[in-house]
Amino acid sequence: MSQRNENKLFYGVDRLTVLLYVLLVFMGWVNIYAAVYNEEHQSIFDTTQKYGKQLLWIGGAAIIAFSILLIDANFYTAFAYFFYGFLLLANILVVFFGREIKGSRSWFGFGGFGVQPAEFMKFAVNLALAKFLSNQQIIVNQQFRLRLKDLIKNYKNTLIALTIILAPLVIIKVLQDETGLAIVFVAFIIVLYREGLSVNFLIFGLLATILFVLALVITHISSLLITLAVIAAGSFLFIRRTRRNLIIVALVYGLAAGVVFGTNYVYNHLEPHQKVRIDVLLGRGTVNLKKEGYNVNQAKIAIGSGGFLGKGYLQGTQTKYDFVPEQDTDFIFCTVGEEWGFVGSTIVIFLELLLILRIIFLSERQRSDYSRIYGYGVASILFFHLAINIGMTIGLMPVIGIPLPFFSYGGSSLWAFTILLFIFIKLDSNRLLIFR
Repeated sequence: MSQRNENKLFYGVDRLTVLLYVLLVFMGWVNIYAAVYNEEHQSIFDTTQKYGKQLLWIGGAAIIAFSILLIDANFYTAFAYFFYGFLLLANILVVFFGREIKGSRSWFGFGGFGVQPAEFMKFAVNLALAKFLSNQQIIVNQQFRLRLKDLIKNYKNTLIALTIILAPLVIIKVLQDETGLAIVFVAFIIVLYREGLSVNFLIFGLLATILFVLALVITHISSLLITLAVIAAGSFLFIRRTRRNLIIVALVYGLAAGVVFGTNYVYNHLEPHQKVRIDVLLGRGTVNLKKEGYNVNQAKIAIGSGGFLGKGYLQGTQTKYDFVPEQDTDFIFCTVGEEWGFVGSTIVIFLELLLILRIIFLSERQRSDYSRIYGYGVASILFFHLAINIGMTIGLMPVIGIPLPFFSYGGSSLWAFTILLFIFIKLDSNRLLIFR
């Protein structure tokens, strides 16, 4: 490449990723317009309405994206821990100085606008995690010449990495009571797995999740504990009956029993509305479709009524007459399903997945460990949001309130996703200059 091309602002920028971003943001904007459309305010540029405000947020996002591309890529590496510490502090301070919205004090108010620092914590965690893991990679290569997947097996480093991930999760959940935004940080476990975390951790997590669900579904705890005891005893038919194996089986049974009792303890101490969401998802008892089951039921009706090709743009009755709650934010996919039908919904999911797969592809071709790890963090966050949001809309996931990437109304989520994505785009564009 010539020196002249290297000095260009968009040198090395992956155009397909940017194109997918622009396309998704535009589709999200027109769907927000459809979700809150009324005949009194027909102009899509009316800034007194949500779609007009979203256009302002989109303009701000464009400025942010452009600014990120202007800044040297090394800036994001150098100040990774600073961003992490600053936003961690902001998420604590918002509890004391923030604005209370829907029972949660998690917003900083600026006139008629609000900013939610928990949304921006995602890119900060990603920066810090990438820096920590990549720094350890450099140290190991210099001293022991081991691979990163060998390093991550070191429990000390695993503990530090998990602390980077879980610290904001605890703060956002406990102090701000934002369950949805807190759970999103679990997605970073995918990054650790890519970098060599033992599959045993994933298996253990999967088994714990299954046991957690069983503890909620099965009414009598004693029946579940007896079943687990029988399984534990029966395991001796397939393993050597030694003292060591006996201790291991006893410990595993003790952990399983702890999960069962812990699940019931946590469930009994949840807020009433949180219990209702779990009961609706698991089908426990009779669900009142006019109360606790209303949101999901209306969402299913809206999506199902769209049929194969949909009712047509601005022709959705479920959304137009406000039957679907939060139809411009958490349940924006209902508007897509009703007006665009199965075909339109498939296109939206395809574009979201295409963006995620493109990020993974770009991550694998990185020359720097930092860029690769950060890229996988971006893909993990976007996939987690996509799966949970659509899952809760069609009744496969509990309603925990997280936005659909680039679609849902809201400046904080759009700006946070934009920063998250364009930092990676900048890091990827820098790969051609590394080792030049």
